[in-house]
Amino acid sequence: MIKNVKQISEQAFLLDFGDEVTREINQNVINTFNFISKKMQKNNPLGLKNCVPSYNKLLIHFNPSKKNKDELTNFLKGIDRFQIESNVNIDEVEIPVCYDEEFALDIKDVSKKTKIDEDLIINSHLSTQFFVYMIGFMPGLPFMGDLETNLNVPRLMTPRLQVPPGSVGIVDKFCVIYPNQSPGGWNIIGRTPIKLFDKNKNKPTLLNPGSKVQICKISKKEFLAIQKKDE
Repeated sequence: MIKNVKQISEQAFLLDFGDEVTREINQNVINTFNFISKKMQKNNPLGLKNCVPSYNKLLIHFNPSKKNKDELTNFLKGIDRFQIESNVNIDEVEIPVCYDEEFALDIKDVSKKTKIDEDLIINSHLSTQFFVYMIGFMPGLPFMGDLETNLNVPRLMTPRLQVPPGSVGIVDKFCVIYPNQSPGGWNIIGRTPIKLFDKNKNKPTLLNPGSKVQICKISKKEFLAIQKKDE
């Protein structure tokens, strides 16, 4: 469960769940995140302000003016895994991806590095049920695992200055989808027309930590039709 609780500033604690990146550890992070988030939505006598999950850590911001650091420390150290078992319904989301050459900017290089045929790379990607470990780098960008080990490739030696929105990238055992145009060094193997982040919606992010994602393959014609519909 929680390995260590450490105060890292006058208004923040870091909850450490271990050094490994596994689904089990990450699920503990997410369950604790959900538990603390519910506390924040209630009377919140502890002065909790924000809670940010990562692969295996949880950052807690609090109001230092309440001067209840000891009470807050005891609360965080007293969290029990059986107290926080999540009964929240897990989101299961299907995301369409086009793997045509103009969208799969690095798939040829990935094929060379892994010595795996492009069609087999696509099939392996499609057969993976992805798990969202965290949202980060930019609003709505999911870090999803776990790719088969034979598809593990490093980051690009020279990152791109502009990665198109919707681009699907892989590095090591992880897969990301860029919600907006941005710099990036991941290996791009496809693109989705689906918007992962829309600030104008009540729920701006399509995916959340703990979501399960299944990729489905679409043609360029289908890609353009979905893109036009969502404009």
